[in-house]
Amino acid sequence: MTIEPFVQKLEQVLLLDEWKKLMPTAIVGFTTKNGGISDRWFTSFNLGLHVNDRLDVVSANRRTLAELLDFPPPAWVCAEQIHDKNIVKVTKENGGQGIFDYEASIKGTDGLYTDEPDVLLTTCYADCVPLYFLEPERKLIGVAHAGWKGTVKNIGGEMVKKWTEQEGADVNSIHAAIGPAIGKCCYVVDDHVIHLVKKALPSSETVPYRTVSKGQYALDLKLLNKLLLVAAGVPPENILVSSYCTSCESGMFFSHRRDHGKTGRMLSFIGMKK
Repeated sequence: MTIEPFVQKLEQVLLLDEWKKLMPTAIVGFTTKNGGISDRWFTSFNLGLHVNDRLDVVSANRRTLAELLDFPPPAWVCAEQIHDKNIVKVTKENGGQGIFDYEASIKGTDGLYTDEPDVLLTTCYADCVPLYFLEPERKLIGVAHAGWKGTVKNIGGEMVKKWTEQEGADVNSIHAAIGPAIGKCCYVVDDHVIHLVKKALPSSETVPYRTVSKGQYALDLKLLNKLLLVAAGVPPENILVSSYCTSCESGMFFSHRRDHGKTGRMLSFIGMKK
């Protein structure tokens, strides 16, 4: 039986404590929809600035998370997220970008990484796949937002490529985690998406989708990301996968598909203390 790697420690937060064995100073996790002050379909811990929730309310929710994690707002770095594969290396100089002003987020990027302590990398979600990366030898941490578009563009493999080619990381030392996201139980896509999945997927005995009706397929987006990470060279034993489906777990997570677009956003986060 597989043990769920993302463990709920607080009403608002799931933590990936398993990685503390690799890097004791690491703080890694994913938020829930609960324990905040948003109302309407944003009830209650909405952390997305771009979904027409009140700015003062979202800012208050973000301050709450900052206190819970002991990572103050000036340490946060946020990405604009455009469903592509661009990845940016950030430093403390980028601290505070996008935390209370969406327009100040790192532009045109869905992935962030750093080798500096006291920087909290964040991205927002409501069904897409959060990817986390850690390389303890060179003290590299990263996060990437992988919707189906970013997945078929192989944003996870792009992070691995940057770390091995630009940061001198040994691919065998890279660890990855795939966080809570919509599961194959709830995610049906069409021929257009599956055509792109087939193009992206290396030859594999494992097929991450099944036909449910003519032109309709249940896609396991988490499994697809894992297959692409393995193809990029990450050892399978170095990859953790959450069993949580954001659509099924209506009491815990926002879901864009389940909630027909009227919903808030969870946040993935990864940082390391000095």
